Amino acid sequence: MIQSANHIQLHQLFSPEFNIRYIIPKYQREYTWGKRNWEDIFNDIYGENDSEEGPFLGSIICVSKTSDAYKPALEVIDGQQRLTTISLLYCAIYSKLITENEMDDELKSELINLKYRLIQKKDPKETKLALSEQNSNFEDYKEILEESQILKEKEGKPKNLGNRRLYRAYSFFSEKLEEMEIEEVKKLLDKINSSLIIKIEVNSNSDAFNLFESINNRGEPLSPIDLIKNSLLSTLEKRGSKTIDEAFEEWKAILENLTEDPKIQERFLRHYYNAFKYDEKFKVKIKEGKATKSNLIDIYELLIKRDASVLLKDLYNKSLIYGSFIDPEIDNELYKELLDLLHISGAPSYIFLLYLLTELKDKKDLLKETICFLNKYFVRRNLTDYPATRNLDNIFIGLIEECELNKKNINFDIIKNFLINPERYASNILFKEKLESEIYEINSEVARYILCKIEEENSTKESDDLWKRNQKDKYVFTIEHIFPEGERIPKDWVDMIAKGNKEEAKKLQGQYVHKLGNLTLTGYNSNLSNLSFDKKRDRKDKKGAWIGYKNKLYLNNEIYPLSKKSNWNIEDIEKRTQILVKEALKLFA
Repeated sequence: MIQSANHIQLHQLFSPEFNIRYIIPKYQREYTWGKRNWEDIFNDIYGENDSEEGPFLGSIICVSKTSDAYKPALEVIDGQQRLTTISLLYCAIYSKLITENEMDDELKSELINLKYRLIQKKDPKETKLALSEQNSNFEDYKEILEESQILKEKEGKPKNLGNRRLYRAYSFFSEKLEEMEIEEVKKLLDKINSSLIIKIEVNSNSDAFNLFESINNRGEPLSPIDLIKNSLLSTLEKRGSKTIDEAFEEWKAILENLTEDPKIQERFLRHYYNAFKYDEKFKVKIKEGKATKSNLIDIYELLIKRDASVLLKDLYNKSLIYGSFIDPEIDNELYKELLDLLHISGAPSYIFLLYLLTELKDKKDLLKETICFLNKYFVRRNLTDYPATRNLDNIFIGLIEECELNKKNINFDIIKNFLINPERYASNILFKEKLESEIYEINSEVARYILCKIEEENSTKESDDLWKRNQKDKYVFTIEHIFPEGERIPKDWVDMIAKGNKEEAKKLQGQYVHKLGNLTLTGYNSNLSNLSFDKKRDRKDKKGAWIGYKNKLYLNNEIYPLSKKSNWNIEDIEKRTQILVKEALKLFA
């Protein structure tokens, strides 16, 4: 796994005598560190440590890409932000020292060495650190080296250079040095050169990721999606299938279908393999038999070696389908069903849906019926926690295998009967038990979903969108506890619930406050809070519109008319709980 791991000083890592090049793949993300990171690394180096060994600055992980023994190359898998920042600090120091009028031989020698820590001695037009090319990243870096009088390569100044992070980091360090005397700057340079870093070389991207997971790094998090992308794009370039720019544009199109969330992107890659591993074109020999977080990179490196072009094209096609699960508006015909599945956190079933929408995309009735059933399935599963989360992938992979056995006759009954097997499905008894218990404490998201669906199914009026979010991406409509849940129970409620007995009120609060019958929905939770029942019921906004229980919601006005009640007690909570449980059992039967 690890070829070598060396605890070395920076003057060795950036040695002028070695022709080594540190390469950040040109399709990697650009420099992202900000002021806090710059300050941290500057303070780490320029601290109180006066020992011969400088401070420890973390580690870098590299994969050897050497094809020419005379020009060794290491691909930087982790540590690009750190290496880039150190290089920018070197640049700022060079720029400061080169302006010194009276140079002794020692300073001249040090400047020559510093220059060749950043560019190759045998080829002064080549930088020792090759950055990614996203958003003019490498162009900006070379411009900074040119401004610092290190690199002589006139290519024209990149537009908007001063607004991007590389130049802002260089400016930050330059301003720091502006305040320092030359002797202080020389002392700082000595400290940088003596600073320690662990340089780790590994055999593969997979080894790099597994190693990264096991050590505590301060850099930008490494993700499997980055490593798989690196491997896929570099393979396509080497084989001449596509230029790196063409391949990267196709890869970006895949990610655009999946959102920018690395967790969703990684989940898609797992689901993709697990949905189609029955197909000999995609199946690979792995110990676990399915894609997991730990073996994902190994699986994709095998698939990439087999046929990178076919894989890239198919990933794009499947990402279009998967994108409709994440953003259901993409697929208008299944919009409502997929939106419900998204709201109830039914993502584990996307493995199966990816398969189903690929194999039976024209059978819209079957697809709708299946997704509706999956919504019910996940209401039960997420409330009862049965079956266990660790079993869900296997269940939906097993469902794909069941469909493959009945390939010519896949119908809803085959899907339903597989899933309602007692080993895979929460029973009515267990579901009812959880509905009747403290549902808000068990799973507040499911409690909210059930209330929203009861409201949507029964409201005859054009009601507000119960799923809309505010500017902070929080739901506008939230759960309101009728009998308040706060630690301090207001006197009005103590009198109403327990006839003035505080201890009894506290005991009853613990037993009943989180039951379904004590929950409703409101877009004005903060306006109701701990108010007395009649004030909650009759609350209006400044424009005179009802925002309390006399609003237009079915939950407040019809199923158990809170709007007409004069008080609220434990008997009301029990009665309303039974009514709502009955509704939920019917709705999610």
